Amino acid sequence: MIALTERELEVLEALDQRTGPTAEKAQADFRRGGLPTRRNEAWKYSDLRAAARRVDTTILADWYKFFPIGPEADSLEQAPDSDIFAARWAAAMEPEATVYLVAAGETRDLEIEIDGHDGFGHATTIVRVAPGATCVARERYIGSATSLGNKVFRYEVGEGATLHRIVLQEKSEGAVIISTAFVDVAEGASFTQFTAAEGAGLARLETQVRHAGNGAFVRLDGLYLLSDSLHADLTSVVDHAGPNGQTSQLTKGVVRDTARGVFQGKIVVERGADGTDARMGHHALILGERAEVDAKPELVIYADDVQCAHGNTVGNLDESALFYMQQRGIPVDEARALLTQAFLIEVVDRIEHDGAREVVRSWLTERL
Repeated sequence: MIALTERELEVLEALDQRTGPTAEKAQADFRRGGLPTRRNEAWKYSDLRAAARRVDTTILADWYKFFPIGPEADSLEQAPDSDIFAARWAAAMEPEATVYLVAAGETRDLEIEIDGHDGFGHATTIVRVAPGATCVARERYIGSATSLGNKVFRYEVGEGATLHRIVLQEKSEGAVIISTAFVDVAEGASFTQFTAAEGAGLARLETQVRHAGNGAFVRLDGLYLLSDSLHADLTSVVDHAGPNGQTSQLTKGVVRDTARGVFQGKIVVERGADGTDARMGHHALILGERAEVDAKPELVIYADDVQCAHGNTVGNLDESALFYMQQRGIPVDEARALLTQAFLIEVVDRIEHDGAREVVRSWLTERL
C-alpha cells in the first residue's frame, strides 16, 4: 500500500462507482500501487502519476467521455480483462467494447480517430480479421491540454490473414495519451505496423504481440519526431510462441529542445520456438543539448536454433554533411531538415501498403 495522490484518489473514487470482477481488480490495483511511476519497470521512463497530476479536471462525469470516431461497430461485447495496467483500467471504467469483423476473403479499411476530450476517457476496440482476410487499420490520436485518453485495441489476425496497422499520434501539448494494442498473430498470418509520434505531455504507445510462428510474419516499425518539452514512449513486446516465425523491427527518432523520446523493445523466444528469425534496431538523433533519448532493447531467448539480433545507436547529425550542404548555398535550417528527412525516410519506405506509405510520407513532410 502507498499513499495516493489527490488525483489518484479521484481515480479510485471513479473506479469505486463501477461494479464487476474487472472493476474490483482495478480497484485493488489502485489501492496497492496507484498510477505507474518510474519505480514500475515497464513504466521506467514514463511517470504516469506525475503526468496525470497536470491534467486539470476533477469532474468525475467527464472521465467516461472518450469518443473514438470511426465506422459503426459490427457489435458490442464485454471488454476483456488483462494484467496490463492500462487495459484493465479501461475495461473497468468502460466495460463495453466495440467490435469490428473482417470476413474471410474480405478486404476492409478501418479509420478511427481517437480524440481525448477534457477529462479522463477510456475505450476498448476489438478487430477480428478472419483467415485469408485483409485489413488496413489507421488510428489517429489527438488530445487537448486537459485530457487523459486511455485507448485499448485488440487485434486478432487469423491464419493466412493480413493486417496493416498505421498509428499517427499528433502533437498534443499537455495531454496524456495511452494506447495499448494486443495483437494475436496466427500461423501463416502477416502483421505490419507503423507508428509515428509527435509526443504529448506524456504519450505512451504500447504494442503486445503474440506470435504463433509457423510462417507468420511481423514487422513492427516506427518513428518519433519530438520538439519543445514533449514526451513519446514507444514500447513493444513480441512473444514468439511457435517455431519458424519472423519478426523485423526498426524504429528511428529525432528529438529537439527539451523533448524526451523513449524506446522499449523486447523480443521473447519461447522454448520450442526453434527457427525463429527476429531482428530489432533503434536509432535516434539528438538535436538539442537538453533533449533526451532513453532506449532499452531486449532479447530473451529460451530456444537454441534461432537467428536473433538487436542494435541501438544515439548520436547527432553528420556535421560534415551539414557543412557540405551549407557550402553549396543551402540554408542551415533547410539542410538540417533534409538530413533529418533522409535519416527517417528509411523506416517510412519499409511500409508495404502503398496507400499507407504515402499517408505517412505526407505526414512526415508536413512536419519537416
